[in-house]
Amino acid sequence: MKALLRWVLCLLFAAVALEVFFIGRIAAMAVIDPQSTAFQRSEAWQLATEGRSNGERPHGGQRGQAGGERGRFEDWKQEWVPYAQIADSLKRAVIASEDGEFVYHNGVEWEAIERARQRNAKAEQIAARRAAQMRARGKEPRPVQLRGGSTITQQLAKNLLLSGERTLLRKGQELLLAVALELLLDKERILEIYLNNVEWGEGIFGAEAAAQHYFKKPASRLGANEAARLAVMLPSPKFFERRPQSAYLAGRAATIAARMPSADLP
Repeated sequence: MKALLRWVLCLLFAAVALEVFFIGRIAAMAVIDPQSTAFQRSEAWQLATEGRSNGERPHGGQRGQAGGERGRFEDWKQEWVPYAQIADSLKRAVIASEDGEFVYHNGVEWEAIERARQRNAKAEQIAARRAAQMRARGKEPRPVQLRGGSTITQQLAKNLLLSGERTLLRKGQELLLAVALELLLDKERILEIYLNNVEWGEGIFGAEAAAQHYFKKPASRLGANEAARLAVMLPSPKFFERRPQSAYLAGRAATIAARMPSADLP
């Protein structure tokens, strides 16, 4: 019994220490720009060990060296830009597409999570039937457009500090960190960090890299339609990177562009 109690106490201590570490990281982000996120480090490892998902390898077809080689990836694009140097059109588009109540909630929208759960269950059933029909016709099925009900703050918490596994424990940790982000950072800073680190294609991270990659211009000069297209890509950036002429992308971008004027900025 004493041995079991010691193990329980050790686990509790480790859990508390981890939370303190996370809170410290978040507090530091009030004044220090994060150099990388947990998700980016995972993607860097994949590029180093497996190459691009389309089968290409970095450095002319050869495997990269694992560990700390991010700067050597020819396909890795990221450049931090201050909040003021990101076009308001992109900020509005991302809020309209991802989290319409961003400036008003406290990091988590419980009703949205429940609505997303119900909607996703139905969407998966429909998508399974549609995928079978498309494969029978020799066509590639489209990805299921699942919505997690996650706010921008929750997405940032997950990408910054957590793994990509889908478990209840990881989801609970995400909710706690989202609340911490809202308590320790203001909305403008949260959106600034999010837009500088979110993925917009394989090895393409942040608004500046996305604007240069897709439109050959800085993020400060993005127009409404360009911003809307980038915002629509966020749930499945790698999929839409390979399909820039997607009819869904164009149609959804038009919808988001129409919503943008009502999206409030922090």
